[in-house]
Amino acid sequence: MTQIFIPAVFYRGGSSKGVFFHARHCPRDPAALDRMLLSALGSPDPYGRQLDGMGGGTSSLSKAVIIGPPTHPDADVDYTFAQVAVDRPVVDWGANCGNLSSAVGPFAVDEGLVRAADGEALVRIHQVNTKKIIHARFPVRNGKAVTAGDATVDGVAGTGAPIALDFLDPGGTVTSGLLPTGQVIERVEVDGRIFEMSLVDASNPVAFVAAEDAGLTGSEHPDAIEGNREAMTLLDRLRRAAGVRMGLGSMPDGVGLANPKIAVVSAPAPFVTLDGRTVGSEAQDIAIRMLSMERAHRAVTLTGAMCLAVACRIEGSLPHRLCSRDAGTQAIRIGHPSGIVAAGATVFPRGKGWHVESGRVYRTARRLMQGEVAVAPFDGEGKP
Repeated sequence: MTQIFIPAVFYRGGSSKGVFFHARHCPRDPAALDRMLLSALGSPDPYGRQLDGMGGGTSSLSKAVIIGPPTHPDADVDYTFAQVAVDRPVVDWGANCGNLSSAVGPFAVDEGLVRAADGEALVRIHQVNTKKIIHARFPVRNGKAVTAGDATVDGVAGTGAPIALDFLDPGGTVTSGLLPTGQVIERVEVDGRIFEMSLVDASNPVAFVAAEDAGLTGSEHPDAIEGNREAMTLLDRLRRAAGVRMGLGSMPDGVGLANPKIAVVSAPAPFVTLDGRTVGSEAQDIAIRMLSMERAHRAVTLTGAMCLAVACRIEGSLPHRLCSRDAGTQAIRIGHPSGIVAAGATVFPRGKGWHVESGRVYRTARRLMQGEVAVAPFDGEGKP
């Protein structure tokens, strides 16, 4: 036998896609699990296309999700996320995907893991990577998650049923706290230059740097950013230096690919989206261009949007300086290459620091395929 088949579901969640597995169908050995996921997604692929697997050649399309019984008293299911590198044999378990979080609740209901009456369902999700709780609310009809609706997500064609995601107490997911260094502004030195950055961990850790400091305008398309090798090299060095300060590695080379993300932020300015629309300054409060797994995102990650909304409400932070909207209760309108996403957060001073109570965003999701995915046999096991 040259390959085996494992039950799986292929989902779009927000502006990402990933392969969903039940925990009971996955190998318990971590190394065998990594090999299974690499095989399923088609990595590593030196051509960057993942033609021999389910991946799509970019970080937002090279993802896997494992759903199992809850290990937290306030949850209905456990959700573990795996970011699979495209061109390397690397599976990173150090982060969450906020976009695919939107598909976890519908998966749990459709697979019979959570029973839901017609109307609005609530699925309480234990996000294992970050040890946080997410509440997903979405419509259910005849015992299944509704997919049709009029909600839109910039970067995703068409419409779908709205899914509200509430991230509870999202500060300090894989670091020591909301502000891992205790400072709203860090001065990071690279090549003899000092860069002001804000290092924030809300839903996922993100290192924010001003676009102009990185030699960018903040309105570039992702391809233009990737084509600027000088900027890409600088951003990676800043990301790794920030990762050391956030406690995610003892040396820059020891900082993983997935965390922290690095985000280039700027004040609102007109830009043209990937589908050719022009977005004016008045339609946004702050702009972001985000990198993940050493690639420029074509949208903004959901956790990145959440982290930015939180950072905009932390007085004195770099995003707070650049945000055009007063840090009140309204959602922050974030400009990204595919359009606008709104994210809200409840943030307030606590003691000598800051605390984030919760954050909310809306997404859509759709089950694209179900059945079995072919993978190479697990070394030493030969079967799931």
